[in-house]
Amino acid sequence: MQNSVLHLPKAHGLYSPNHEKENCGVGFIAHVKAKSSHQITLDALEMLTRMDHRGGCGCETNTGDGAGILTNIPHHFFAAEIKRHFNINVTKGDYAVGNIFLPQDETQRRHCMALLEKATTDEGQTLIGWRDVPIDSVKANVGAIAKQSQPVIKQIIITKASNIDNKAFERALFVIRKYASNLIRTDNSLSQALLFYVCSLSTTTIIYKGMLMGSQVLDFYSDLSNPDYITYLAMVHSRFSTNTFPSWDRAQPCRYMSHNGEINTRQGNYNWMRAREGSLKSPLFPNNLAKTLPVIETEVSDSGSFDNVLEFLMMNGRTLHEAVLMMVPEAWQNDSNMSDAKKAFYEYFSNVMEPWDGPASIAFTDGHYIGAVLDRNGLRPSRYYLTHDDRVIMASEVGVVDIATDNIKTKGRLRPGKMFLVDFDQGKLVDDDTIKAELSAQHPYQTWLTDQQIYLSDLQSDHKTHGLQADTLLPRLKAFGYSTETLQFMLLPLVNELRDPVGSMGNDSALACLSDQSRIIYDYFKQLFAQVTNPAIDSIREEVVMSLRCSIGPEGNLLNNQADNAHRLVIDHPILTNAETTALKHCHHRGWRTKTIDITYDLNDQHKISDLVDAICTQGSQAIKDGYSLIILSDRNITDNRVAISSLLASAALHRSLVANSERTRVGIIIETGEAREVHHFCLLTGFGADAIN
Repeated sequence: MQNSVLHLPKAHGLYSPNHEKENCGVGFIAHVKAKSSHQITLDALEMLTRMDHRGGCGCETNTGDGAGILTNIPHHFFAAEIKRHFNINVTKGDYAVGNIFLPQDETQRRHCMALLEKATTDEGQTLIGWRDVPIDSVKANVGAIAKQSQPVIKQIIITKASNIDNKAFERALFVIRKYASNLIRTDNSLSQALLFYVCSLSTTTIIYKGMLMGSQVLDFYSDLSNPDYITYLAMVHSRFSTNTFPSWDRAQPCRYMSHNGEINTRQGNYNWMRAREGSLKSPLFPNNLAKTLPVIETEVSDSGSFDNVLEFLMMNGRTLHEAVLMMVPEAWQNDSNMSDAKKAFYEYFSNVMEPWDGPASIAFTDGHYIGAVLDRNGLRPSRYYLTHDDRVIMASEVGVVDIATDNIKTKGRLRPGKMFLVDFDQGKLVDDDTIKAELSAQHPYQTWLTDQQIYLSDLQSDHKTHGLQADTLLPRLKAFGYSTETLQFMLLPLVNELRDPVGSMGNDSALACLSDQSRIIYDYFKQLFAQVTNPAIDSIREEVVMSLRCSIGPEGNLLNNQADNAHRLVIDHPILTNAETTALKHCHHRGWRTKTIDITYDLNDQHKISDLVDAICTQGSQAIKDGYSLIILSDRNITDNRVAISSLLASAALHRSLVANSERTRVGIIIETGEAREVHHFCLLTGFGADAIN
């Protein structure tokens, strides 16, 4: 109970911390020419106050779901504070300030501080010391629940080693934070481990946030009201935690972004990032990349997961806007008006990164740039203004900052897949077309795709294609658990009327786990629906922003741009015909070979199902070692004496086994089964690791 008071509950029953999502208010204000003033900070906090309604609160109206502000580090303010506390003079860019949440318990707090200090010295950097962050809970009228879970808040000051540049210093800070955080937040011996959280640790930006209402942030953090706290950029966020628990660390901004909406692909994004960690190689972290893993930290929301991946890509050499476009691409597949170069850019990166889809409006900054983007569907509002006095204001609604009408130079709204970007070094807004044209020209993406991609049409086979065998039809229907209801209501309409039968979204049939009848494994799963009123997705009517085309097979290295990353098999649809499956089974093309694993077993053998599943996983790992690019799990060999293991069980087990062994991205998994016959079944198979299904 103590842990649930101080932080989120552990996974229990139907609740999991990994399901945390948020739907919030987001915005930023900045001076395009990077001219600093305290007014930028105050205007941003006024923006945050006016978005109080975008955030949530508990049963106490003064305990918020979370709010915060990210600014560039105000050098004059911190230089004076460091001189006053430590009698040390610092140079802009040569030191970092980190806002740290720490346990309330003094012993655990000292333990966390010591680990962070050791990580700093291990990376060759110098610790100046710790500064207590001045806070005023009384003036801010912070609620009792927020106070009860409030961490101790301190700032760590670190200076860089003399033999490295600023980018190398930022990478060292990244390693320090990731390594220390992973050690502490996964330490089960610390009852308050999850109270430790590094809000920010950087030479360029700093974050003040907490379990507050937007209107409480200025009064709570006294630093922000100091006239010497002068900035040229400020990004704010007011959190509404959708059916989930608020906490101090999950307040936003995150370290590089703020987010309004939901990342509804989050679980798949998380799974694939975890799967590809075994194939990552980085020239910028030749010896200590492991210290930065896992890429996505424990106990983070969908926004936190996105931020983790964005930061990881940037620390490994990507620019901020390149990393964002890798994660939030336009709907490029069916856009006839898009240039070939831009399409090639998006298609190339689709081989190493899956889209993070919302609905989502995402603001982002690294101190050198600030910008925003909508995902391909564009279902979140975001408005922006550029003024004659070179200020730029973007927010999830209008009216967040008072602007004289005659001072407005231009205004507009974010559009689906389009990027809004300010470059502080150049002192100007950068056009979306310019951004993408420059990125598309960095490498010969189209040449790489042309030379490397493999298509199903490239694969030819002289082997006989399997077809329907009438004499074994009835036994197979029985073996795979087909019912009269399935034939009558699911299959006959497909055959006779060429239509997919439509059912109620609110399926109220009895739960399989409560049934006294034998049910197939697919029946034990139910679809998860969005927790807020997002419009339903229709892949037919929304084909302009949706595509079933995908690349499968061994994946390249996410951290390097190279031709080999495009060496994958392109399929237009994840459901394969018999002819396509036959061609894949006997594939010997440009180094690609296929291993077929039989998932049937003899009834007379006295093997446990668990042993048979383990054997499938072992065969899968061995196939990778033997150089196979594709694995086909097949139940075609069922007979009177041979029974099939469920293709869902087999594919999920193999997928999870390969993920655990850091091998999943080295092979494609294809299912050849007579078991799946409903849309729900195909969704489950793809959701649990299958790349394509016959």
